[in-house]
Amino acid sequence: VQLQASGGGLVQAEDSLRLSCAASGRTFSSYNMGWLRQAPGKVREFVAGIRRSGSSTYYGQSVKGRFTISRDDAKNLVYLQMNSLKPDDTAVYYCAADPNVWYGSAWDYWGQGTLVTVSS
Repeated sequence: VQLQASGGGLVQAEDSLRLSCAASGRTFSSYNMGWLRQAPGKVREFVAGIRRSGSSTYYGQSVKGRFTISRDDAKNLVYLQMNSLKPDDTAVYYCAADPNVWYGSAWDYWGQGTLVTVSS
């Protein structure tokens, strides 16, 4: 599966932003999908994951209650709705896919990343 993330940009603190990830292939629905991020000088961090069925979602502690992951299997899209953004959310955001993993950092497939910058 190939992944293409989009929707990043420059926003102010407390703003909202929605990231999208388009997946190629006819087996999108068979993959768990996730979002991870990497800030300059920091290790890659798990942000959110959603199971194949869409029935279960998982969030990193730092974004819980502010971010929402969702998927549209008919369109081969996964979204990350980010609300109440903070400067600490500044990072390159990557979408990821895996048939077995749905949280953590060990995903098989990665998109190219989209930069989110939050100014104070």
